[in-house]
Amino acid sequence: MSRVGRAPVFFDKAVQVSVTPANEVVVKGAKHSMTIRMRPEIKAKVEDGKVILTKTGELAATRAYHGLYRALIQNAVTGVSKGWSRDLELNGVGYRASVSGKKLELTLGYSHPIVFQIPQGIEITVDKQTKIAVNGPNREQVGQVAAKIRSFRPPEPYLGKGIKYADEHIRRKAGKSAAK
Repeated sequence: MSRVGRAPVFFDKAVQVSVTPANEVVVKGAKHSMTIRMRPEIKAKVEDGKVILTKTGELAATRAYHGLYRALIQNAVTGVSKGWSRDLELNGVGYRASVSGKKLELTLGYSHPIVFQIPQGIEITVDKQTKIAVNGPNREQVGQVAAKIRSFRPPEPYLGKGIKYADEHIRRKAGKSAAK
């Protein structure tokens, strides 16, 4: 039995959660709304400020979906109430970022600037030209956008230059040794 799936998802008064007849959970907050489609083996019901998930069978896949959908609903509730955030740092001489409209412009030591189109529902802010904050209600989308930005210049192990997550530790390597 899934321990994650058995735990109810609690939400406060600012968040509205409803279950549609098509087995979808709709989570609405002040600014955002998210819909989670569920498989027919998992049923959800809302009562007293919490969402309770039940499963119809004991197959291994059904037990896995039970925990998965509970986590997805919890992420949606957190996303519409507080939002998700991922911070990135630029390390390197001349590396900088700026936001203009719906575009993120990165100067990363290439012969050309990199222009990244900001997706719908994601907000990107730049602080001091070297710190990028990716914010949004969808945890999966925030992580995907942050990973895409990081992929433009991943940190290298010798000097640590590149784009890294703020909480990431880069394992540094020693450089060349002088021959004797």
